[in-house]
Amino acid sequence: MTKPVVEIVTFTLAEGITNEAFLEINKGTEAFVRSLPGFMHRQLSQGEDGRWTDYVTWDSMESAKAAAAAFMTDGCTAELMKSIVPDSANMRHENLLWNMAA
Repeated sequence: MTKPVVEIVTFTLAEGITNEAFLEINKGTEAFVRSLPGFMHRQLSQGEDGRWTDYVTWDSMESAKAAAAAFMTDGCTAELMKSIVPDSANMRHENLLWNMAA
């Protein structure tokens, strides 16, 4: 049995990209992300320091890594990738060990 994996990506927006514009750009990737095998959940947050965090839950490490590779090459994600300062991005995959929902 595979265990869910959380992909956590922290980054800073590129100069000239507003928060509102970035959220709209992300909406443009929704259908693509939903179509990827193993997708379970995604959310974005922004810290007081302005840095963003993208949390995506996948059904397995295999799905998470395949999705990360696909995300870097799909045409619909190009605008999103241009919206992020490249050297600011940090991605990691972690096993989801416990989850509590409302």
